[in-house]
Amino acid sequence: MERKDHVDLFGAVALVGFASLFALNQVVIKVTGGGFGPVFMAGLRSVGALAVLALWMWVRGVRLTTPPGAALGGVIAGLLFAVEFIGVFIALDLTTVSRASIMLYSMPVWLALAAHFVLPNERLTRRRMLGLALAMSGVTVALLDRGGGAVSLAGDLLALMAAMCWAGIALTVRLTPISRATPEVQLLWQLVISAPILLACAPYMGDLFRDVAPIHLAGLAFQIVLIASLGFLAWFWLLKRYPASGVASFSFLSPVLAVILGWALLGEEVQLPVWGALALVAVGIVLINRK
Repeated sequence: MERKDHVDLFGAVALVGFASLFALNQVVIKVTGGGFGPVFMAGLRSVGALAVLALWMWVRGVRLTTPPGAALGGVIAGLLFAVEFIGVFIALDLTTVSRASIMLYSMPVWLALAAHFVLPNERLTRRRMLGLALAMSGVTVALLDRGGGAVSLAGDLLALMAAMCWAGIALTVRLTPISRATPEVQLLWQLVISAPILLACAPYMGDLFRDVAPIHLAGLAFQIVLIASLGFLAWFWLLKRYPASGVASFSFLSPVLAVILGWALLGEEVQLPVWGALALVAVGIVLINRK
């Protein structure tokens, strides 16, 4: 596969589509929560995605090989993956899509902050420090704002925890031999570890089934096929084809689109402080990802 030195038109369209898909996923999780308990839904998603991924690997002849010494990194990534989605799914059960998305997509902030200390080539420049300050200010504004719709501090904090776990997965992949594994194997480790943990935790973290209807089953299928398996593989493919900084520069779109979709599709009340927080986080992410 030819690696590009810049994001071309195809890449830009693909990245906008990818950001839109993942923004829509926040709405889908919120809606699907009407039929399933949040942690149980996350567990079902991992199990289903594992089956889809295994089929994908079999059809494409991808070898199930973990590089020497990479198992520990795979286990750590899988544990973080489980905690991340416990946070994401419960957060979306408690608070609005707009608030949860702002917290969740602050991930580049925590990744940049941690990378400054552990990755020699990822030091914070003045521009990136400004982006860090703006994005953290946006998160603070969102946390302090208690008005407008279904607001939950616990939900906000769980989404923030999920963002930090997401950053932890990215660092684990960068710092351990699991980075030498194929994208399919990296994702396989995360699903294999997370699925039993999520299903085991589910009975102790709320109900399993609610009022299950066809729309909830469709939402679960959407998450399994288009997000947790093929969606993540598409993300890995884009990272292999285009510069990481170019791919990351589109990440600001997901929280923006998620807030808009939450307002448009769910009728969420988005007050001025949340729009301000969103703008700060989005600008901060752009500055953090610029070289």
